[in-house]
Amino acid sequence: MENQNNVTEFVFMGLWGNRQLELLFLVLFLLCYLAVLMGNLIILLTITCSHLIEQPMYYFLCHLSLMDLCYTSTVVPRLIRDLGAARKNISYNNCMTQLFTAHLLAGVEIFILVSMALDRYVAIVKPLHYMVIMNRRRCNMLIFVAWGVGFWHSVALLLMVLSLPFCGPNQIDHYICDVKPLLKLVCKDIRVVSILVIANSGMVVVVIFLVLVASYILILYNLRTHSSVGRRKALSTCSSHITVVVLFFVPCIYTYVLPAGSENKDKEISVFYTVIAPMLNPLIYTLRNMEMKIAMGKVWSKMAHSEFKSIG
Repeated sequence: MENQNNVTEFVFMGLWGNRQLELLFLVLFLLCYLAVLMGNLIILLTITCSHLIEQPMYYFLCHLSLMDLCYTSTVVPRLIRDLGAARKNISYNNCMTQLFTAHLLAGVEIFILVSMALDRYVAIVKPLHYMVIMNRRRCNMLIFVAWGVGFWHSVALLLMVLSLPFCGPNQIDHYICDVKPLLKLVCKDIRVVSILVIANSGMVVVVIFLVLVASYILILYNLRTHSSVGRRKALSTCSSHITVVVLFFVPCIYTYVLPAGSENKDKEISVFYTVIAPMLNPLIYTLRNMEMKIAMGKVWSKMAHSEFKSIG
């Protein structure tokens, strides 16, 4: 009986029980999603259509924007639909697909952020060897590793959840199919599984966050030897990375370090890394980056010029 699965669909309880509030946030999240699409598409277009794609930092930023686009698209469209729906249901198979896809893309994004931190570390600490160390072959290898690690993480999590029995009830106290709210519905003792989930997600995120913090401390320490102009430029770039890392990792740590049975604000906090961070990342990387602003101006003026010529 322990492996029996009587659940064919799940019902999301959503973010709020208030109907008027949900309709208000439907409009808000729709605007946020449009901002995510527009901001990240602008970054992708600007980098791929300019010389910036040749630089490792922007090559990784291009991949980060792509992950933000894909990750948000696995969560937010369904959230928007559910905010306007009377019954927020999802089939068992679609739930498992969302769980796998969201964790795959989030895992890839985490290791792209690690690659970006490594790139800044090499650029500031070993500037003379930068182009040799961070060549395109090594950059491609880091992206490949990010996908490999993300895939391993999500497969391990999915296999763990697929082996669990769901006998009812089927109401998920969340707006997405994530591992912790699903564990609350399992009809067997989940203490061991909960520890495995914390090890697979929570502790990994904590370790990576500490590694990233240590790398930026080393970068800031090495900036003492740079000129004031070089120091300002490096600080501007690093502060953007640090802001993005904090926006993504701190809510993730809160969500995945605590055990599944604990009462916390998981679903409210998860809005930060599913909606807010992907929306703010393009602003963080463009507003304080003069190179991006110049490249953006050139790309859009080139497009406007070619459009004008085609009309003429």
